[in-house]
Amino acid sequence: MDKVQQHFTQLLNSKGVSLSTQQLGQFETYFKELVDWNERMNLTGITEREQVYIKHFYDSLSLSFFVPIAQIQSIADIGSGAGFPSIPLKIAFPHLELTIVDSLNKRIQFLKHLCDKLSIGYVNCVHGRAEDVARLPEHRDRYDLVTARAVARLAVLNEFCLPFTKNGGTFVAMKGQDVQTEIEEAAYSLKELNGKLLDTHRFELPVEESTRHIVVIKKTGPTPRKYPRKAGTPLKVPLLRL
Repeated sequence: MDKVQQHFTQLLNSKGVSLSTQQLGQFETYFKELVDWNERMNLTGITEREQVYIKHFYDSLSLSFFVPIAQIQSIADIGSGAGFPSIPLKIAFPHLELTIVDSLNKRIQFLKHLCDKLSIGYVNCVHGRAEDVARLPEHRDRYDLVTARAVARLAVLNEFCLPFTKNGGTFVAMKGQDVQTEIEEAAYSLKELNGKLLDTHRFELPVEESTRHIVVIKKTGPTPRKYPRKAGTPLKVPLLRL
């Protein structure tokens, strides 16, 4: 174990997350595949090894500091991009049954390749727009935990993600520095989509000390039939009370 992985391990241990030698090997494979594929397609602007471990891997796992992952069985990651936060969560918590939804087929191909390389099972990579996939019976109101990391503003994310969340389940939005304005403007969409804001957790990302927020929302009822609206509409016309 070199300095980067040693630091990564120490940071996680302090949060009660321990990784085996095999899991650390999977994270290193993930890093190498990410950098390799990134030369052919745009997956991330972050490729320096220590930064990938902190800004992508540790940041993804930060969700588990605030949500009892051991009690979660099924998880859906909406707009996952290069697999964040769901693949790091799956590596650290192998019991998770994971569904990844992304609108770009090239990213889905990368994620399928990555899962093969990492030898992880119970991962379903779905190519499609969140608004379309959420209307399919096998995905609607189905998942214990739904997450999205840096995809859109919260009022939009609620319409992307709450339709996937089962009644009584949890939607977690992983956000950057300033979330208060987003939370205020998302109040109407939460009401419309049967979501209730439970908590907002603030923490500092190690090394660079930038601020992150974990917004935890509970699903309080089934998704109304009219949601989500047609693909593209939530981004163009967010659910805001005028």
